[in-house]
Amino acid sequence: MDILLKNGYVVDAANDFEGIADILVDKGKIIKREPNIAETADKVIDCAGKTIIPGICDMHVHFRDPGQTHKEDIITGCEAAAAGGVTAVACMPNTVPVVDNAETVKYILDKAKGAKARVYPIGCITKGQKGEELCDYAELKAAGCVAVSDDGKPVLNARIMAKAMVKAHYAGLRVISHCEDPNIIAGGIINSGEVSKELGVKGMHRISEDISTAREIVMAGDLEMPIHIAHVSTATSMLLIRLGTRYGAMVTSETAPHYFMLSDEKLRLRDADYRMNPPLRTADDVAAIAEGVCDGTIDCIVTDHAPHAPEEKADFEKAPNGVVGLETSLAATLTALYHNDKITLKRIVRLMCVNPRKILGIAGGALGAGDIADIAIFDANEEWTVDPEKLHSKSKNTCFKGMTLKGKVKMTIVDGKIVYEDK
Repeated sequence: MDILLKNGYVVDAANDFEGIADILVDKGKIIKREPNIAETADKVIDCAGKTIIPGICDMHVHFRDPGQTHKEDIITGCEAAAAGGVTAVACMPNTVPVVDNAETVKYILDKAKGAKARVYPIGCITKGQKGEELCDYAELKAAGCVAVSDDGKPVLNARIMAKAMVKAHYAGLRVISHCEDPNIIAGGIINSGEVSKELGVKGMHRISEDISTAREIVMAGDLEMPIHIAHVSTATSMLLIRLGTRYGAMVTSETAPHYFMLSDEKLRLRDADYRMNPPLRTADDVAAIAEGVCDGTIDCIVTDHAPHAPEEKADFEKAPNGVVGLETSLAATLTALYHNDKITLKRIVRLMCVNPRKILGIAGGALGAGDIADIAIFDANEEWTVDPEKLHSKSKNTCFKGMTLKGKVKMTIVDGKIVYEDK
């Protein structure tokens, strides 16, 4: 079935286009994008008053599949993705078993064939995520991995990480670093500061993230190899990345909306739905991360979508870290940055659609003739309140619950097929 999108406000940063246009889609491809397309189509959709962008690529999600599918699985995770305008996801490897071999990669890709988003597996840096022996990167690449990471655990041995950066690069894989020193964290559960002291709980000191980020940047510069820094949350890490890129280190980075919107003041509620790793930091950190997103230091906005069942999140001090975010990421970014005149739609498209695909080396992120028809359509001005029970994810642990966001996904198209429609 061919689809004609009429009268939408198209934002195609990859092709440096922004304006009213029609888009004709057929057989999974964009046939043409121009004003007033005259051709007929099987389905004509009037997008007047709506914004059309390439489908979002979230390069940092946890779908818990295989092994913990009571929290999420590949199919439900992609349902949530589609509802958030996300057409491509890169899944972190800390599943059960971990993704350190071709067989597990095949399982993920086979299950993803029926999903509503494109799924790209990320393999482990080290076997079993133990930080000791490198995986076979050629095997992982051939099986379908797009990057390697021990996300959830840091690679503590710098020699092993240095070897990984070199070997992964020549295998065609980007290394994604989880910057944390567990010896500094030492059982902490929220940001170390005034709030942790007042609540009487052990804090996670920012030094853990900052020194690990510094190490990765130094190695990237000295080795002349690329590194991608995951989930940046502190002002100092932001500064280090800014300096590193200024002096030529091949460093890219990402953050999530909660790090430029919410501070550790939320933890006063003693609600584990506001606990994640890295944790919510101070108001100064929030401002620094927002600045880094807006000034171009940060390359990508991701979610670190980390589902947990309600009973697992019930105890504030014992709950696992992590929040879901696929259905709120675009709306949260629009609310915090676009509607406050801090960032343009074109910049948002680069952060959420173009740059993640460029870093991972995957197709998509553009809306020109011949591009794949992965498309998100949203109403930038529609307000809605986040109701966890209405989320498509199996788990409901969102830190945006009860918040009114401005910007609502109305339709998502993957490979020329409508996979989500807001009724």
